[in-house]
Order: sequence, then structure tokens, then C-alpha cells
Amino acid sequence: MTASSNKNDSQAQTETTQKAVEAFNKLDTDAKLAWFYFVYKKMGSSITPAAPAAAEPELAPLLLGDYYELSEEQQLNVMRDIVNRKDTEYSRAYGAIKENNQLLVWYAWAIGMDEKKIVGIPEDYNASEEINNLVSQTEKLEFEEQMSIFRTIVGHMGYTDVKPIETQAQTGKTSSL
Repeated sequence: MTASSNKNDSQAQTETTQKAVEAFNKLDTDAKLAWFYFVYKKMGSSITPAAPAAAEPELAPLLLGDYYELSEEQQLNVMRDIVNRKDTEYSRAYGAIKENNQLLVWYAWAIGMDEKKIVGIPEDYNASEEINNLVSQTEKLEFEEQMSIFRTIVGHMGYTDVKPIETQAQTGKTSSL
């Protein structure tokens, strides 16, 4: 399942951004988490942060409140479940919010990692060449391209059983008043 009702459509529109999303999708779960960490570490310098004001943190109390009370192992498992779209309480909470709020969750978690409030990346972790290449590619992109990648990636995470509404082209029926 995907994160919300119409997440099968990629927001990564250019060939460059589509290739970046494809490269991300080829990473294993922990490499995806590492990529998020490294991207957020670079925000404000070579990677432009999304405007947190565009999000509504009160819509994600489980992810931006209760999550911080979990053990480090539980926090890591929550992150893995969200990346893997497992049907869990936290993954459903994540899948129920829109991309701006999903971006905010990852941003808040990155800050929490820096502040040692939540599980962080191991000190002896060495990023793979694939992760380093993808971070480097992301750094070189314009803001709009970075955001299209981020929105596509975060939008394909989490769990929901909400199905997209079929379009007129799919049903062959016109809408009625």
C-alpha cells in the first residue's frame, strides 16, 4: 500500500528526478534511512529544507510526540516499518498524513538524531557508494527538483488501506451533479 490516496503518481517529473527516485528505491531499508539522515544533515547548506510552516505537526501526534518515548530499538523499527510500508500503528499514522507533514516527520526526526533525542546513525557507519552518489546527485539539483524527489519518496512510504478514487478515464462514466 502507499501513503495516501493518490501516491502511485510520481511527483518526480524530470528524467533526473525519476532516476534519483529509482536509485533510492533500489537501496535496502537501512540504506534508505541513512540517505534520509545524510540529506537532512546537509539541509540549509547544499540541500534546501522544505518550509516547516507548510506542515501541520498537530496532525502527527503519534509520530512527533509518542515516538520520542519509545526505546531506540523501537524507534528504529518504526522507521523501518514506515519505509517498508508495513501495516503497523505508526506506519498507518504516517500513511494518513500528506507529504508536507511526512516531510516534517523526517525533518523532526533528523533534528532529534542530532540532539540525541532519538536513535541515530551508528558512529562507525560507513555510507555505501550508492548512498554517497545519491546524496551528491541530490545536492546538485535545484530546490524544485529536490522537493519533487522528497515528496515522491516520502509519499510512497507508510501504510494505508485508502484506495484512490477512480478517474473518469478509468470508469468511463461522467460525474453527476
